[in-house]
Amino acid sequence: MKDNVQGKVCLVTGAGAGLGKAMAIGLAKAGAQVIGGDVDEAAAARSAAEAGGTNFLPLRLDVSDRAQDEAAIERIVKEFGRIDALVNCAGLNMVIFSKDFLTDLVRFWTVDPDKWQRLYDVNVRGPFLLARAAAPHMIAQKQGRIVNVTTSYSTMMREGNTPYGQAKAAMEAASACWAEDLAGTGVTCNVLIPGGAADTAMIPTHAPVDRGKLVKPDAMIAPLKYLVSDASSEVTGQRLVARNWKEEADVAENLAATMSPAAWPALAAGASPGAPVKGSVVNR
Repeated sequence: MKDNVQGKVCLVTGAGAGLGKAMAIGLAKAGAQVIGGDVDEAAAARSAAEAGGTNFLPLRLDVSDRAQDEAAIERIVKEFGRIDALVNCAGLNMVIFSKDFLTDLVRFWTVDPDKWQRLYDVNVRGPFLLARAAAPHMIAQKQGRIVNVTTSYSTMMREGNTPYGQAKAAMEAASACWAEDLAGTGVTCNVLIPGGAADTAMIPTHAPVDRGKLVKPDAMIAPLKYLVSDASSEVTGQRLVARNWKEEADVAENLAATMSPAAWPALAAGASPGAPVKGSVVNR
């Protein structure tokens, strides 16, 4: 199968809940060796139990801690002989500032600086530290996948969304940069987003939203399996929108429906009509 992940050694952060949990369990059930990292080890262990196999190792991991990140990568390489994929999903959102952030907007001048820093440490510093530690091993293998979970562009710039939106924008730009840095190494870097608000704890239960219309976390699994598989070896610097991926469609159809260049390549090209867009070439 083109999205075969059997035996792939994958670290998924934020594996104790939400999107990270769905992706970690999905990869494990598809035959990958999953290391599910989460600051809440008990939650990661529950995810491992739900996966129902022996190929899901729960790991306590605060991604903002450099020592923990480096130790995690070294442990994975030592125990499994390689690391094939890093899925950066662990994150904090506006709930840490207010449980009513959707209805009572948090204005940037009211944001607590220490909480601002904590969110950046988890959402930006953590993915960087893990990718920094994993990349040399992947380059030595001549194969690897880095997948960063960001968000919709509108969310990055929406009012009342400091600093969550800007942190995700930073990871969007980082993903495009890392893909360029890794060009020719056999290691790819791509972005995967739900494609709308997701049905996770990041949307409080009392929020005035129709949860039936939220993106289900399982929507992330199929496109992630593709990105982790050997079939995506020529895809880098791209962003995939999970809600547009259809199980019944073939890969070409799904890529046409879900994929576009990561970050803001039109800005880099000066937004000139017909100008070549750096990062828009998939096969290279």
